[in-house]
Amino acid sequence: MSKGKKQLTTRRGFALPIGCTILGEGINFSIFSRHADSVTLIVELPATSTEPRHQKEFRLHPEVNRTGDLWHILLETNRNDLHYGYRIDGPKASAKNGHAYDSNILLVDPVSHMHRPRPWGEESHSDQFPQCGIIRHDFDWQNDQPLNIPLASTIIYEMHVRGFTRHHSSKVSCPGTYEGIREKIPYLKALGITAVELMPVTEFDENDNVFQDPETGKALKNFWGYNPVSFFALKSGYAADPANHINEFKAMVLALHQAGIEVILDMVFNHTGEGGYDGNTTSFRGIDNRIYYLLDKKSKEYLNFSGCGNTMNCNHPVVRELIRDALRFWVIEMHVDGFRFDLASILGRDTSGNLLANPPMIELIAEDPVLRDTKIIAEAWDAGGLYQVGTFSTDARWAEWNGMFRDDVRAFMAGHDNSVAALATRIAGSSDLYQSSFRHPFNSINFITSHDGFTLADLVSFNEKHNLKNGEDNRDGDNHNISWNSGREGITRDKKIEALRLRRMRSMFVLLLLSQGVPMISSGDEFGHSKKGNNNSWCQDNTLNWLNWGQAEKNSGLLRFVEQCIHLRKSHPIFCRTSFFTHDCDGSCAQGAPEITWQSLTPGEQDWSEQCHTLAFLLNGSSMQNGQDDRFLIMLNGDRDKDAIFTLPQIPQAPATWQWRKIIDTSLESPLDFQALHQAPVKAAMTTVRVRAMGVVVFQASSS
Repeated sequence: MSKGKKQLTTRRGFALPIGCTILGEGINFSIFSRHADSVTLIVELPATSTEPRHQKEFRLHPEVNRTGDLWHILLETNRNDLHYGYRIDGPKASAKNGHAYDSNILLVDPVSHMHRPRPWGEESHSDQFPQCGIIRHDFDWQNDQPLNIPLASTIIYEMHVRGFTRHHSSKVSCPGTYEGIREKIPYLKALGITAVELMPVTEFDENDNVFQDPETGKALKNFWGYNPVSFFALKSGYAADPANHINEFKAMVLALHQAGIEVILDMVFNHTGEGGYDGNTTSFRGIDNRIYYLLDKKSKEYLNFSGCGNTMNCNHPVVRELIRDALRFWVIEMHVDGFRFDLASILGRDTSGNLLANPPMIELIAEDPVLRDTKIIAEAWDAGGLYQVGTFSTDARWAEWNGMFRDDVRAFMAGHDNSVAALATRIAGSSDLYQSSFRHPFNSINFITSHDGFTLADLVSFNEKHNLKNGEDNRDGDNHNISWNSGREGITRDKKIEALRLRRMRSMFVLLLLSQGVPMISSGDEFGHSKKGNNNSWCQDNTLNWLNWGQAEKNSGLLRFVEQCIHLRKSHPIFCRTSFFTHDCDGSCAQGAPEITWQSLTPGEQDWSEQCHTLAFLLNGSSMQNGQDDRFLIMLNGDRDKDAIFTLPQIPQAPATWQWRKIIDTSLESPLDFQALHQAPVKAAMTTVRVRAMGVVVFQASSS
């Protein structure tokens, strides 16, 4: 045993659980390292009335404090105000062994549930002070229970915690924080979304960016946070009170649940912020580089399927357990409702980087009993060229970001040839991707924009990316945007172009919200937020990423339109089916009529040719097998210049007195762009309707 001030004595401790655990007899510390020769626990005790802040070191002896690959020690103390870290030494690093030990580096415990609080932008000083703390469990959850909203009924709103309310126009008391989101819940509830998807909230170093603004020379931030230091510890820099960041996050989650809104976290398990060998070692590399990362078998260089310098060895049993425990922590301790997995295809690679036929990591997440009711969403590709949209997993629990929905909607709404047939497939739920694997339309997470790429306003305003402010001479960001600037690049005062852009935005919202699958809206799109053509704003801690809430007032008509479209979707199960449409009327239809009927300009006549830019589809709610709904006709014109004349079909299985009512016309100004059914203009079947270029018109059948 060793002794310190105040009789701080130690015992051998316990191998499990790993991490820092408060027990009756003291605090137990356990950390994994297979190849280490020595492990030293560094404990920092805060200042008291009789002692200054000071650090103590406890060398763990391999013969006493090691069980297998786990190094452990117990401190006989009841203090929970300490911070801790590790210094680990091992085989000298060489080009042949893949080790990266350095006993001079103060390391973070990978499973620590809390790091030293740090306001946004402040240096971490992780090389001087132990970062890991002990989490408190004193929050009153008020009997909070998971909402378990069915995935088919979910409407996702992707947001950045800081960017959502950082702008002064948000008028919240604590801009850019978890508390700021809580204050904006009335807005989210009025919008009608059912889940917020938060961009990374695990601890990262926003100061690790090496690029500078070319105009000012000022260092840029890592704003998005896709460079994790930890998979467990919450980002304290997003809190109004960093010292109370965990309870502030929990209060936000509780308030969202009370408003009927779920919380989904964007988790980054594919790589860490340590980068390559020349990066900043904070944890995994210094603990056991060969276990935690994918290394080339010969050169021992990092395999880089993430595009960020390293790739986590996700299917190593130790790393699988780490990921599973992190997900369990966020569900059990923090009450989150689901996860989106960044570059999730990496979860399917083996220890050499090859694609596994049945990846154990992907199965483990889907089958874990704690995670059984959580939503799990894959970004089904990676930076190594693996693209698995539709094939990521046959397990019906896994949903996927449907990049093909994004691309096909963009192509049609940019006037591209040969886009009608693909669009119809996306509208109907992407059966080509999911029906063959025995999944459902709701396995498709439909989106047109996300944090990565153009905003919706920029999608209709720019042909090219404008990323010079990122400091990489416009080389960063995707060049394949499938965008069209509507006739002029960037900002314009041309009223005709402005009207066309607004029409196209409305039209794309209709496509997003009235297609089968789960819609995801990128925050700010609902009122036309622009990033001035920057399609890779990961490093912009400014108004490019801070939502200007004045735009919500300026573009209140667009915001109203989106709210109405969301309400329409939520009110009619025909738009959020749990099964794919039947393709013919072979007796399986409830009333003997197709559930969906396609046409071009004329009823009964389809046109799937390359040159066609028009499409219409009739949804027959009376034929739904699980309860009846209304009948809707959606007419789309993807031509850049020409209006289209459609003929309205007969209303299926309805008395002759029924008529069509035009509830949506994206070419009209608010409030005429979306009208209540009883106020909507009436049109008889077999009459014609003009749909403006890049416009969408929606009819609903009515008996009066």
